[in-house]
Amino acid sequence: MITCRLSTILGTRRIKVADVCRATGIARATLDRYYYDRVNSFDRGVLEKLCKFLQVQPGELLMMVDQQDLFEPWDIRGPATGLLLGKKT
Repeated sequence: MITCRLSTILGTRRIKVADVCRATGIARATLDRYYYDRVNSFDRGVLEKLCKFLQVQPGELLMMVDQQDLFEPWDIRGPATGLLLGKKT
């Protein structure tokens, strides 16, 4: 799954979404979708404006995140095993 790191980047740099809106001309609703990672399709123009404003590469703004298959069994050797089996860890 591809995820957008806009909120993380803005947070670390202490930049407000409103400031990005004013500087880039991107609509607030569009930025909110990117900020809350609710984007279904990525617009090249928006990505270009964001990358230029933030001075990042697209790979820094968008990342591929592996998700565990919902039907794959959980690893029973993990740290939460004791909790699942009723043992104290």
